[in-house]
Amino acid sequence: MKRRPVHAFFLAGACWIAWMGAAADALAAPGSIVTVNADHVVVINGRKVFPIGFSGGPPLNGLTPDGGDAWREIREAGGTFFRTGASNGDWNDQVIADEQARLDAAAARGLFCWINLRELSTIAPGDAARESRLREVVNRFKNHPGLGFWKNFDEAAWGGQPADHMVRGYQIIHETDPHHPVVQTHAPRLTVEQLRPYNAALDVLNLDIYPIGYPPGNHSLLPNKEISMVGDWTRFLADVAEGQKSCWMTLQIAWSGVTGPGKTLRFPTFPQERFMAYQAIINGARGLNFFGGNNALAMTAEDAQLGWNWTFWRKVLRPVVEELADDGPLAPALVAADSPRAIQMTGAADVEFCVRESGRDLFILACKREGATVNVQFSGLPAWAGTGELLYEAPRKVTAVNGAFTDWFGPFEVHVYRFHNDAAGAFGDFDGDNDVDLEDFGHLQTCLLGWGAVQADPACLDADLNEDTYVDKSDVTLFIRCLRGPLNPLDPTCVD
Repeated sequence: MKRRPVHAFFLAGACWIAWMGAAADALAAPGSIVTVNADHVVVINGRKVFPIGFSGGPPLNGLTPDGGDAWREIREAGGTFFRTGASNGDWNDQVIADEQARLDAAAARGLFCWINLRELSTIAPGDAARESRLREVVNRFKNHPGLGFWKNFDEAAWGGQPADHMVRGYQIIHETDPHHPVVQTHAPRLTVEQLRPYNAALDVLNLDIYPIGYPPGNHSLLPNKEISMVGDWTRFLADVAEGQKSCWMTLQIAWSGVTGPGKTLRFPTFPQERFMAYQAIINGARGLNFFGGNNALAMTAEDAQLGWNWTFWRKVLRPVVEELADDGPLAPALVAADSPRAIQMTGAADVEFCVRESGRDLFILACKREGATVNVQFSGLPAWAGTGELLYEAPRKVTAVNGAFTDWFGPFEVHVYRFHNDAAGAFGDFDGDNDVDLEDFGHLQTCLLGWGAVQADPACLDADLNEDTYVDKSDVTLFIRCLRGPLNPLDPTCVD
């Protein structure tokens, strides 16, 4: 057994993170540090995370229908954060006191707050009073373990806030707190060109889109009124980002288009919510937020007493969140970089997919838009890919032959394939501990005979990385390409 270096358990010299072995373990640590890496993945206290949030969440110290801790149930299912801060009014002393209580409660449950700075985040030239108030609020909360992200003025571009005012607010936020990203939510309005100037005022782009209602698709002005508009708007947001920013999507629980006078209440079904979540991810979303759980006009009488839409949560949303949870089988794929493998799909123009790799696993996440049921082929898989399981569809499996497999897709259907490379010595990991280090090199040295000498020892067959029957300098070259050191994840493409 390897001795883990002590420094692997420290962040910034002080924070120790014990990541979830059980779902209820806390994520937050004193002085939480949140960044976005080069793959646009959120990193919280040194751990890559796919953020799942709620605008807004259950009330502070709220209860579930069973009398349990409301926030803890959200966390145990896989939730990461709640939007908090100022909502229906400007920042004042009471809002600050309330926010302190929410941050304390979040940190105690391993959750984070996405603090809405609202009017404080847009600073006109010469507005010294607002600038001072912004610094005061950010300074007050920046070192709290429950702080995850800052939210600046909601739908700023659509709301007419000048980009330069937003940029000034962003600069002040990061001058005061360099350790928590600023997330800007856009409305599904305006053009790519009109939104790009706001990129200088944010670290993460977010866009809200709510397709479910009567008439369908009324939230979007684009021609597509199907729920597949989620993928269209995710790609739109990625275009705004120009490959430089992380993108999230805010999806629907309930919204003003289905509540209130003259509106017909309508919720997404589980298949619809699941499709929208996965389509957003497949098209580039690195986080999801769900809006409207606290909309009183969409609650049953029982839910209204508890202050949150527990009926929708337990019937529809919780099963979706559990599939995406940070302790689930899909979690490694959600925080992995897009795979460079040239996997292709033929047989339909309306099936979308992405490919991710983590350790010895290759994932293909795929979904189909509206239209006819189709049979498609995926090709270009690595030679080792054989039987692939379909996550959340057990006992279904597919079998790849010569790097290809076929499967059926109905309209709005989602399939998540996982292929596992269980070959000994895969990617140079001879001892099977999911890293390639000097202990693995020791095994290669033991088996090294040189070109022309067939390596027939059963214990050394795994060291023939290029499968030419010899263990020689070519295998050493391949091994060096895979060598990343202890505790660093495998590179699944290093021997391709």
